[in-house]
Amino acid sequence: MSSVNTARSERRYRFLVAGYAVSSYGTFLNMVALNLFVYETTGRALAMGLFMAVRLASGFVAGLMAGGLLARFTAKSIMLWVNVAQAAVMLLLILAPDGLRTAALMSVSLVIGACGTLFMVSLRSSIPEMVGEDRRAWANSLSITGRSLAMVAGFASAGVVVSLVGYTAAFAVDMATFAACALTVALLPIAAGGRGAGAAPDSEGDSGGRAGEGPAPEPARGAAAKETGRRGALAFLAGWRRRPVALLALAAAPGMGLMVALRGVDAFGSSSHNAALPIYSTELDASNPAVFVSAFWCVWALGNIGAQQVIQRYAKRTGRSVGALGFGYGTVVMSAAFILAFAGFPLPVTAVIALVAGAADGLTEVSYTSHLQTLPADLRGHAFGLSATFENLGFGVGMILVAAALDRYTSFTVVAWSHGAAIVVALAFLLRVAGLRRGEAVEGQPHRGEGPSHSGEGPSDRGDRDGAEVSRG
Repeated sequence: MSSVNTARSERRYRFLVAGYAVSSYGTFLNMVALNLFVYETTGRALAMGLFMAVRLASGFVAGLMAGGLLARFTAKSIMLWVNVAQAAVMLLLILAPDGLRTAALMSVSLVIGACGTLFMVSLRSSIPEMVGEDRRAWANSLSITGRSLAMVAGFASAGVVVSLVGYTAAFAVDMATFAACALTVALLPIAAGGRGAGAAPDSEGDSGGRAGEGPAPEPARGAAAKETGRRGALAFLAGWRRRPVALLALAAAPGMGLMVALRGVDAFGSSSHNAALPIYSTELDASNPAVFVSAFWCVWALGNIGAQQVIQRYAKRTGRSVGALGFGYGTVVMSAAFILAFAGFPLPVTAVIALVAGAADGLTEVSYTSHLQTLPADLRGHAFGLSATFENLGFGVGMILVAAALDRYTSFTVVAWSHGAAIVVALAFLLRVAGLRRGEAVEGQPHRGEGPSHSGEGPSDRGDRDGAEVSRG
């Protein structure tokens, strides 16, 4: 019976990921089409920068609001209505007369930036309730695979779609993708609608999402440990009730604040290679710079997708998920690979480097998301919201600083400094995790209440123990 329920949950989640991939295709298609349309409508490059700034700023604000919204509304309702809102604003752009096109474009930027952030926070924070704690790495990997495939398809087809059928048709395609995603969300049954804060103790995932799979070892002791952990979390919240809840999420596990900060610095580094890649490509082939950019991102996506396949098989075979150490090491490898990509190596070598960068990026995405999902349901949405805020802030500030730096320095220099900062913070994070692990070794046991002899938890939880996990006791 339990295996049937697990298979049904996974089929439903695959259905949701399919809708998410379709909407992601529209998003990446529009990243090209909208920027071109903004420039054609206004005739000013500054307008493209303003368009991106509004999008990032709205995503920044949405990240701050996401935790509070998830505390009041279900994740399912948020995911549904943000897709409806994005489809509606694309329809507004299609129907807008020429005199109102600029205002409509700014509305699109505002809504898509905010709604994209809210959708991602809602999806990631509700995954443990949808598929179970022990399948969260698989679920994260599957969603990232869908997005990577959508990115390749969106970027590859953008020029063809715009040139053959025009901007209006491209916007109509994007509107249809958001509508399709809204439909998949509407048809998706999520326990409690994915509302973490209002979830009952049995649905919070403390048992690793294995409820109904038969009697667990020492069930009474496991239930008591779970209830003790819940009471401890509530007492923690009550004692800190005047502090911002997002900050409680960062304090809930050792190293969590540094981990989120590293994510923001990583976004800062990402802004450098995104801004420098067109310039570097032009230096390689001024007559056709789009070839290198497209090829680079396609190879990067192949590496990302390959990494997801490895992670999914590893999780299925071992029952373990990639922990915080994977995020730290992955960030170092990814940043180093992006630096080397601008070092002027021959194209075959650069292709291998791009493949490594994509694989490492896929590893960091899964490990980071899976680790934040170990937070208690009451704090999870706030943590993902704060993380989205840091990412938007890092990327937005990076785009400003990198754009200025590229006027004076080479692409390699700018990328090296930006991703070098991410490497430094990642090394600090790895040292922090290593220190926590040494402390556990001295004590001779894991965090209080988490050892196998205390809670009867399975190997999937033990696989996450890397010295930075959440203490539930």
